[in-house]
Formats: sequence, structure tokens, C-alpha cells
Amino acid sequence: MIDQTPLLALDGITKRFGQPVDLAHRLLNKFGANHADQYVYAVNDVSVQVASKEVVGLVGESGCGKSTLGRLAVGLLKPDAGTRFWRGENLDKMTEAEQRKVRLSVQMIFQDPYASLNPRMRAVDTVTEAPIQHGLLAAREKKTFAQSLFAKVGLAPEMMERYPHQFSGGQRSRLGIARALAVNPEFLVCDEAVAALDVSIQAQVLNLFMQLRADLDLTYLFISHDLGVVRHLADRVVIMYLGRVVEEGTGAEIFARANHPYTQALLSEMPVIRLERKTYHPVAGEIPSPMHPPSGCHFHPRCPHAMPRCAEQAPVLREIAPGHRSSCHLNDSQ
Repeated sequence: MIDQTPLLALDGITKRFGQPVDLAHRLLNKFGANHADQYVYAVNDVSVQVASKEVVGLVGESGCGKSTLGRLAVGLLKPDAGTRFWRGENLDKMTEAEQRKVRLSVQMIFQDPYASLNPRMRAVDTVTEAPIQHGLLAAREKKTFAQSLFAKVGLAPEMMERYPHQFSGGQRSRLGIARALAVNPEFLVCDEAVAALDVSIQAQVLNLFMQLRADLDLTYLFISHDLGVVRHLADRVVIMYLGRVVEEGTGAEIFARANHPYTQALLSEMPVIRLERKTYHPVAGEIPSPMHPPSGCHFHPRCPHAMPRCAEQAPVLREIAPGHRSSCHLNDSQ
């Protein structure tokens, strides 16, 4: 049974990256040039709630801002606008000790486990460094602690003395999971955690995530571009496009009654096993430049249902059914 009280809530979160005008260009501007600051809004006014023990799947094409949102959720990036809440309390107004406790409760599993592991550290030190530093574990107990962690994630205890390059891709993913679990988190942000793995290994790691959720009462924000993976794992699904949330709902609702044209296009690309032949139609057009996103609805240049209004006014993300929200002007006429 999922507790509906939000464990983590992101309210109106915005994050931009860019390059302000340098001194040379500012001088040229005084002589009539028109050099302006260049900014990309990777996340633009996004609000997401994740309940305790829930799995929320965050889906979108590359460049939509989902990994940035994950880093904002875990605290690796600071938002330019908006507020993060933990159990209903504003994180910015917590004391340093309270914020440190929350940071331990929210951990991240990265897309490339090899790049995120220190190549000079043995596996036993990789998984015990953080709990020792935070006073959760005595140094003399690290081997026993590492053995129990390795057992949880399906790694043999004799692997504890190995370096990252001595593990296979699937084993490194398990090592990354073990490191995240070492500080007893409640919330895991999984950023494309199985994207680099072979399909058979993906299934093993996904089953591991589900088992850990059941055993440890974990909450996940599971970031992926693979709707098949998300369908297998997530209770709710959030769809992002070019920095904005375009649709959100339960997994059953999204996969049965997708509302937004972008979500429908993504679902139509999912491979299925059927006797009859299926013709795949990729999403039309190219992803616009995030430096110069389209006006109005960002998806309108690629949308088969675009109207003049779509280029002029950004649609509002609103509820179209209980627990199902979508941002599309087509809903205004229903």
C-alpha cells in the first residue's frame, strides 16, 4: 500500500544553464553589436510529487531535462527558481543538520556506473567510505558490512577486493546500487540505471530494483527513455518534453489512455510482439534547439494536431481525469 503523503515534492522548479556575455562582447555592444546572454532552460517550472514507497517513472527523449530534474531532486544542482520539500518541509528553511540528514536519505544511481566509480578504490572501500565518514559505521566493521551489502545486490563476497575495471557492466551497476544503499536511504533517483546494459542483464537489474523496493521499502524516481522499462516498474509516469512536463498519470492510465500527442507518439514507437506486421512511425521532425525553443507549446512543430493557438500560447498542465494531467489545447474543446 502506497502512502500518498509526498516524501519529496518539487514545486515550480526551474534550472537554466548558459553563458553570459563576456567582456569583449559587452564592449562590442557599446559600438552597436547585439550580443546577448545565451541560456538554456533545462527544466522550466516543473512540479512533481513522489509519495513514500512509490515508483515514479520520468520519461522523455534525450535533452528533455529529465536527468537535470533528477539531479535537482537529489540536491546535486540548485534550482534557479522553485522549492524542494521533504515530508512537507521546505528544504531551504531546514537547519544544516536537518539538510545533511535529508541528503543521506536521498541517493542517486548514475547512468554510467564505470564513470561514477573511483578507479583507484577497491569495491569494499567504495561501498563503505560514505557510512564511515558519516559515522554510520565503524571502520573495523567495514568488511562484514560490505559482505551484507554485496549479498543484497547479488555480488559474491570475494569480489570486495576488486577494482571497478575488474567488474562486468552488470556487476558495476550492482556495485553502484550497493554504494547508494550503504547510507540507508529512503529515496533513490535512478538515472538511466539500466540503459547501458544488455537486455538480459537489464532484466536482472530491474528485478533487483523491485526486490530491494519490497525488502527495504524504498521510493524511486526512475529516469528512462525506455517506456517498456518504465511500464514494468513504475506506479506513476511523468512525461517531459524540452524542459516541461506534458503529461502525468498512473502507469495503467498512461499506457491505456495516453492523452498528449507526444505521449501517444512515444507509445506508438514501443516494440510489441504480435503476429501481424506493424509499421513503426517515429516522432515527426527533429527536437528543436533548447537554446531557441518554439513559442507556445514546445511540441507544436512536430504535432500532427497543431493549431494556430499552439504556436501562440503554452497550454496549462491540468487534470483531465482523476490522477491524470495533460498539457494540450485539444483538451479545451472536450
